[in-house]
Amino acid sequence: MNEDDTEQIVLYMEQGGYLPVGDPSEADVVLLNTCSVRRKPEDKVYSKLGELAELKRDRPDMVIGACGCMAQVEAREIVRRAPCVDFVVGPGYASEIPRLVAEARAFVAGRGASRRTVLLVELEAASRQAAFLPMRASARPQRLRAYVPVMYGCDRFCTFCIVPSTRGPERSRPVSDVINEIRVLAASGTREVTLLGQTVNSYGRRLPDGVTFEHLLGRVSEVVGIERIRFTSPHPRGFTDGLIEAMASLPKVCEHVHLPLQAAEDGLLRRMKRGYSVARYGELLARLREAIPGLAVTTDIMLGFPGETESQFEATMEFVRQARFDAAFMFAYSPRRGTLAADMPDQVPRAEKVRRLTALIELQNTISAKVNAALTGSVQQVLVDGPSARDRTRWTGLTRTFKTTHIEAADDTALGMELQAGSFVDVRITEGRLTGLMGRLADPQSSHQRRE
Repeated sequence: MNEDDTEQIVLYMEQGGYLPVGDPSEADVVLLNTCSVRRKPEDKVYSKLGELAELKRDRPDMVIGACGCMAQVEAREIVRRAPCVDFVVGPGYASEIPRLVAEARAFVAGRGASRRTVLLVELEAASRQAAFLPMRASARPQRLRAYVPVMYGCDRFCTFCIVPSTRGPERSRPVSDVINEIRVLAASGTREVTLLGQTVNSYGRRLPDGVTFEHLLGRVSEVVGIERIRFTSPHPRGFTDGLIEAMASLPKVCEHVHLPLQAAEDGLLRRMKRGYSVARYGELLARLREAIPGLAVTTDIMLGFPGETESQFEATMEFVRQARFDAAFMFAYSPRRGTLAADMPDQVPRAEKVRRLTALIELQNTISAKVNAALTGSVQQVLVDGPSARDRTRWTGLTRTFKTTHIEAADDTALGMELQAGSFVDVRITEGRLTGLMGRLADPQSSHQRRE
């Protein structure tokens, strides 16, 4: 979602006559798009603002804006700690940024009434209304893969999560808006779209006519030119049988699901207010794998939640051993001011969180390497991105199961085929590694290669 937010900011700035530069020291305007899910990215923001303050001392006409989720919840703290900032703007207001830049530059040129830091972060005014949807720039850069938000906000209020405070309540975009955006992308060469939402499978809950997320998947599947559909992130509690059926029956929907677990102990899940039990999650996982052969499953796991005991940690470790996820985003709990968990007793010491996280990463890395190694000898369809940035004798792409695959370019000539960005090719896997797959082009008679 943050990547899409950044793209929207760039598009609106380009519409205002600005061009991106590679070095902040050369920029007239520097915009930081921030994240507040964990503390580490927030610390990086203040560090970067310190660097920008030094640049601004030499170039006082430089405009600095803090944007995004951290800006939403820490606006006044940002202004206090970084007076070099000209404006602070929360997510959903990308269309307003060129105006804020113009106002800041007008002051620098002596046309502004007074020096002030503008805050555009009040969710109460608009974003908390169910009808509020951010404006979106219609022009998108040409690319093979694109993100398309289908909903904004979240109503779940997990006790560890700041998202409802940064992005407001759950709101779904009309089906027609989503489809029109995807049609434009397809016409410009996009072949794979990822539908985005904080709880994406809750899409449509406040839309008329009983629209559901599985209905949306069906409509997106009808868009000519789109060959692959992904979505992230669904919530286990709202994963219906209808959605499983849609994933199994719609050929364009990829055999991959990101299904956040967070923890595998019922007491922890209740304290997190996740709304499901370990057994229910396990049943859903089994139903998905039964319905969709070859399904790849990735997840989120949090260790060190307040009150987590050694036995609860071991319960999560055992579930991971049994579940055999393809990969996982693993992290230590980070208190977020304004969330219920931040004020809970029995906060786990940092050293203990690090120890547990290190053990989990080692376990999951071992599993991921074995899962990928088991694909050796199989044939996987790959959407080719282009030559590898690190090794020009190889090309890279993604399988339908979201695995990065490196293809030996020497097979290109040997099989009388030409690898091209945007082509679909069948690749016989020769090796599975922790971070992806290695392979060679399969026999061209069985290849899906095509270029649209």
